[in-house]
Amino acid sequence: MDISPLSTTTPRFPHSPTPFSSIATTTISFSLKPTPPPPPEPTNSSSIRRPKSLTPTPSTSSTPTPTPTPTTPKFPKNPLKTLLNPSKPSVTSTTTTTTTTNPLSLSTKLRLSSKLSPPPPPPPLEILQTPEAETQEKTQKIENEAPRIEFYQNGKIFIGNLPNWIKKHELSEFFSQFGPIKNVILIQSHNETERNAGFGFIIYDGPKAGKSAMKAEEFDGMEFHGRVLTVKLDDGRRLKAKAEERKNWVYGEDGKDYRSKWHEEREGSTKAFRKVLDTQPENWQAVVSAFERIKKPSRREFGLMVGYYARRGDMHHARQTFESMRARGIDPSSHVYTSLIHAYAVGRDMEEALSCVRKMNEEGIEMSLVTYSIVVGGFAKFGNAEAADCWFKKAKERHTNLNAYIYGNIIYAYCQACNMDRAEALVREMEEEGIDAPLDIYHTMMDGYTMIGNEEKCLIVFKRLKECGFAPSVITYGCLINMYTKIGKVSKALEVSKMMKSVGIKHNMKTYSMLINGFLKLKDWTNAFAVFEDVIKDGLKPDVVLYNNIIKAFCGMGNMDRAIHMVKEMQKERCRPTSRTFMPIIHGFARAGEMRRALEIFDMMRRSGCIPTVHTFNALVLGLVEKRKMEKAVEILDEMALAGVSPDEHTYTTIMHGYAALGDTGKAFEYFTKMRNEGLQLDVFTYEALLKACCKSGRMQSALAVTREMNAQKIPRNTFVYNILIDG
Repeated sequence: MDISPLSTTTPRFPHSPTPFSSIATTTISFSLKPTPPPPPEPTNSSSIRRPKSLTPTPSTSSTPTPTPTPTTPKFPKNPLKTLLNPSKPSVTSTTTTTTTTNPLSLSTKLRLSSKLSPPPPPPPLEILQTPEAETQEKTQKIENEAPRIEFYQNGKIFIGNLPNWIKKHELSEFFSQFGPIKNVILIQSHNETERNAGFGFIIYDGPKAGKSAMKAEEFDGMEFHGRVLTVKLDDGRRLKAKAEERKNWVYGEDGKDYRSKWHEEREGSTKAFRKVLDTQPENWQAVVSAFERIKKPSRREFGLMVGYYARRGDMHHARQTFESMRARGIDPSSHVYTSLIHAYAVGRDMEEALSCVRKMNEEGIEMSLVTYSIVVGGFAKFGNAEAADCWFKKAKERHTNLNAYIYGNIIYAYCQACNMDRAEALVREMEEEGIDAPLDIYHTMMDGYTMIGNEEKCLIVFKRLKECGFAPSVITYGCLINMYTKIGKVSKALEVSKMMKSVGIKHNMKTYSMLINGFLKLKDWTNAFAVFEDVIKDGLKPDVVLYNNIIKAFCGMGNMDRAIHMVKEMQKERCRPTSRTFMPIIHGFARAGEMRRALEIFDMMRRSGCIPTVHTFNALVLGLVEKRKMEKAVEILDEMALAGVSPDEHTYTTIMHGYAALGDTGKAFEYFTKMRNEGLQLDVFTYEALLKACCKSGRMQSALAVTREMNAQKIPRNTFVYNILIDG
């Protein structure tokens, strides 16, 4: 696909036609089947209603003449709702030239949230008044103005005359038809704790909580379980009474006594803790010290601390804080449990996360939509799309109104599993629910198409993103750069880089690493080092990924000393090396036959605190096999066992090739038997080593037996197999 129109003069506004003109003439829906019309909604429904059409209705004609093609294109509800597909063009497809002549802006048509509420009425005409009359009117307005309710809470209603035996979930089910409910508060009876006092409060959630409360107020006087309900908007009297009660308890009944020193110190330390948590979240010691200075933390402070550890992925300290809270006799809430589950999900320990979910259910704490979203996102990071979909279905059964966050997590799960058909279906389902796709979902879809190498659809999502009114960010351009470097079109990636700079977006470490990785695949070391110089010029501090790529480039050039110098420089910059840092150096020395230096780097890696992987050991085994030092190569297997690293197919195949070169058929078949017993995969390279050993020792009957087994295992022969048989 030609991307030559991507010039530096391309504007970044959503109203401009996309630069990818070669793909802008065809559109299709995510699904092969047409979308069924939505069912009629009840009058009291709080779900999002979309206008039937944003274009003016053409006037009807008396004669049944065919309707001409409109010049204004019809846009979908959401830009991700239809994607291009060259096999099935859409009926609504038009040329890109008509897009720019549309009187309605693209952002106005595609982002329908601005159309949901009517515009404010025009201001009344000003009437000339004398200064005295104007002053008198202002004074009368101030006198007649009702006193301001300080403790009013938006979306909160009072419900009276309730049955004493009613439960929270029954009340929630009855009033959830007006909108999502954040909390249900039932006031308990003073005499009987198992019964309520006959009244309570409901707090609606979401941006339209106020409208939901106003609709619920219409149920005033309706019968509910044999009682006539009293439903009113909450005036804040209960919160004000609680505040006055707390004030009298802290300051004294008359409000003139000196404040309690203990309360004063505790409130000061609590405010200091929250300030540090907001302003210095990266300073772990400051946050912990501020929390420890609180003499008696409440559930809120414990929950904030668990959430802080969760964001850092520190599941051990999160669990310790959670248990400390329970040891003080404080029962965890749904929010605290959700933070703990988040900690395990970030730490990739989904078994413990599910254990916390079971504990919540045992204690009768209902999982919120955020809890379900975190569980779905945790399985998505593992690539377990089936488990993520299972919990997503549970969330749909439990919660009628889902949000874009949980949809983004399940879409990410299927994109990681390369199941883009299911991801597209979920996007359509989300749009039919009236949920507009946020920018993160566009990035997720672009990344998913990158993983399967579908350049066309990735560019379509990029075009739709701009048509929706979103300004492409560095992450957006990074998705394009990543796609082009993975499919080998580095020149296109450089054009995207120039387009980034033309709109004033600077590169970050990830985009620079993508460009360097693209040049490394082409073995273009010069341009890789040029990008690294750009990183230094921009004042960015290289991270471990960038250092690893540069070290790989030096090793590819054969400049091993410079690669070792980069390792020392990265340690000087307090950037901790990983096993991937030392891997190309060990492999380079092993390929060159310098096993002494390869073993020195191996020891250097262990001293740096890096744990050797099976790939690191395989590099050592390969170097020793090429030097015909089979005894030392076998000793590496013993070191792998001590380190708890299991050999893989490459390890055994390399050793088999070593013994085959020496003509030791017995040893080659011995390691072949080990591979089979350990359940490792046998491929053509494994049988190639056996054939090489048999032919080297002149055992052609055994070689023919190996070929028969290859046929039985349905393993195709390659050129090397035939050459070995011919030489034998």
